[in-house]
Amino acid sequence: MTLRIIATGGTFDKHYNELNGVLGFAESHLPEVIARSRMTIPVELQVVSLLDSLDMQDSDRRNVLAACQGASEKQIVIVHGTDTMRETAEVLGAAVSDKTIVFTGAMIPYEIANSDALFNLGFACAAAQTLPPGVYVAMNGKVFTWDNVTKNRAAGVFQAL
Repeated sequence: MTLRIIATGGTFDKHYNELNGVLGFAESHLPEVIARSRMTIPVELQVVSLLDSLDMQDSDRRNVLAACQGASEKQIVIVHGTDTMRETAEVLGAAVSDKTIVFTGAMIPYEIANSDALFNLGFACAAAQTLPPGVYVAMNGKVFTWDNVTKNRAAGVFQAL
């Protein structure tokens, strides 16, 4: 069994530019994160985009859907920005029923101290291997179905509707 990890960007993959203090994208942190996590399951990494989820358009969501539908793997983790994770999960939830797809992300970029990125990725990878087919969101130790989750911006956590 191989696990597919799809990168779309989001806070997880943002880099801090020391010269201007801006968070942006250069390349995905996921190769380093996967190596650091010491996962023993084979992983196929696919970078679909590196976007802030607030910048995602319907066409970007269709690209994520196409990547999932075209994947031979039955277990998929999608690293996504937290602001519109639910919207992309909804697109997949309505269209994919034969695979286990788990969305995750981070509230703090991977390269910043005290980031939740490494934990969330590991948790999502475990969830993808154990949950039945469907589309889920796994953040900070909790798993939600795609149609029963919202981001509580005030508290900085995901919760059931």
